[in-house]
Amino acid sequence: MIDQRKSVGAIMFRAFVYIFCIVLGVMSLFPFFIMFVNATRSTTQIQQQSLSLIPSTNIAENIKVISRGAFDTLTGFRNSLTIAGGTTICAIYFSSLTAFALTAYHWKLRQPFFTFIMAVMMIPGQLVAIGFYRMIWELGFTNNFLPLILPAVASPAIVFFMRQYLLATFSMDIVNSARIDGAGEFRIFNQIILPMMKPALATQAIFVFVTSWNSLFMPMVLLNKSELFTMPMMVNLLRGDIYRTELGAIYLGLSMSVIPLFILYFSLSKYIISGIQLGGVKE
Repeated sequence: MIDQRKSVGAIMFRAFVYIFCIVLGVMSLFPFFIMFVNATRSTTQIQQQSLSLIPSTNIAENIKVISRGAFDTLTGFRNSLTIAGGTTICAIYFSSLTAFALTAYHWKLRQPFFTFIMAVMMIPGQLVAIGFYRMIWELGFTNNFLPLILPAVASPAIVFFMRQYLLATFSMDIVNSARIDGAGEFRIFNQIILPMMKPALATQAIFVFVTSWNSLFMPMVLLNKSELFTMPMMVNLLRGDIYRTELGAIYLGLSMSVIPLFILYFSLSKYIISGIQLGGVKE
């Protein structure tokens, strides 16, 4: 009788967890669904009825509004992909390299250096924006993608995350075995450590790519040529003024801009869910 009650309780608890997860999933996807629906509606329909679950038939007109304006889909995708891709590669690789140095090697100033990295993480980016722009302007690097990509080399939050991941999964036996086989330090990192960190790399790659893709403040500060505009800047051009803002076209531009983010997430989510750890050493 007791075992039967326990099994019933376990089934009810599991059902509650499933229902709770389904509700959270629906709540997470609902704003995107509304955005896609509004992309098919006109400005008048959106203003008169702010919430609708049924798609309309105004998507062709919204496409015409986008095509006859300054919105250039291919240019925006290309520029955003260049910046977000470069930022993600720089941030993930060099942060992992820094975390590996803080975990695998014992040197005198290791802890003060890590403390300094954590202190830098507390400084908001907007606080140094004016000084950063002045430096970039004096160097002549305005209207250039490099100032938007290279600062990602120093990413304190990612360094902290990678270090914590390595502390939980890393073993010096791997490094020592590779050294005995004659492998150099960079080869050890690139061919052994990085594959071990796939779940952490995938997780941070999603966050970095999404943050860089959606960034509007710094690109607007550093870029003023239309051929260099990113997707968020292109969408911002659709706002117009209070008398001629096309809300349907704005929602359509936003819908187009989030498609690469969905593709990236579904491409990398398998590494997060599986939690594969390669190269582990068992005692």
